[in-house]
Amino acid sequence: AGTYFADWVLPTARDRSGGVDNGGNVRTTLEMDAQRAAERAVRNAGLSKTEVAIVSMRTDGRVIAMVGGRNYAKSQFNRATAGNRQAGSTFKLFVYLAALEKGLTPDTIREDAPINIRGWKPENYTHEYFGNVTLTQALSMSLNTIAVKLNVEVGPKVVARTAQRLGIHSALKPNESLALGTSEVSPLEITPAYAAFANGGTGVIPHAILEVKGTDGEVIHRRQPASLGQVADPRVIGLMNRMMRETLVTGTAKKSDIPGYPAAGKTGTTQEHRDAWFVGYTANLVAAVWVGNDDGEPMKKVTGSGLPAEVWAEFMRNAHKGLTPQNLPGTGDGGIL
Repeated sequence: AGTYFADWVLPTARDRSGGVDNGGNVRTTLEMDAQRAAERAVRNAGLSKTEVAIVSMRTDGRVIAMVGGRNYAKSQFNRATAGNRQAGSTFKLFVYLAALEKGLTPDTIREDAPINIRGWKPENYTHEYFGNVTLTQALSMSLNTIAVKLNVEVGPKVVARTAQRLGIHSALKPNESLALGTSEVSPLEITPAYAAFANGGTGVIPHAILEVKGTDGEVIHRRQPASLGQVADPRVIGLMNRMMRETLVTGTAKKSDIPGYPAAGKTGTTQEHRDAWFVGYTANLVAAVWVGNDDGEPMKKVTGSGLPAEVWAEFMRNAHKGLTPQNLPGTGDGGIL
């Protein structure tokens, strides 16, 4: 269990101890119950060719579970840490955050209608248009036209800087299509960025090593608390959490709610179903699930609201057993509008 996690941790541990392979000791953040829940969720998905990755962490960045693929014996490539793929609509979170920081509100109205940007005509997934909608409705329904309009209104460079402020470090192309997640990220990269919404606006650094001891028992390394600091206004985070909560209440992932635990999240599906994502969180845990083919071949209509959301929900329901329910930051009532 946790083989992909170990492969991610051990090189760093060796660098810090110089002797882990010869009897040193490494204390990590891995939680075995959560790891087993992640592996079980992958097995239960019944995937044959399509690959999968899961990353889950506490809201302070402690990685508690990681699955980098269906079968470690067949492929040691860790898709959780090294599998950079287009983020799809999971990136819209940063667009809406930038819009609210500019002064818009969850009740701001924008028109969902066909758009044409120098010949580029992005459409909604269902090819339907709903006229005037609130930003809350637009996010929960994952309307592409509204996200693109907001991206243009706020400015792609501002949106890119917003994502980077929360911890996205991959190269982002600040263009009109950025709103639809055309830039690539890894599951390990987007999970801590979402953690800022789960903890009230603090940017976190994903980590797995708590302590390293040498063969003589001497402590060589002990992790000190570290974060990116306050990366967003807690008031705006609260507004975003109420909006994101709607995805699981009335929106594209309403089958993935976690009974008893206020949760929020976002689906993502890239062009031709090449990538499908679900990234979500409670005030206890954050988790990202990616599903796709290593060669980039399109899947058979797999969307973020389907298999990834199902895997996420199964994992999170099991990982939350015994945890105390908490309201999402800034919502008070659990975020249900």
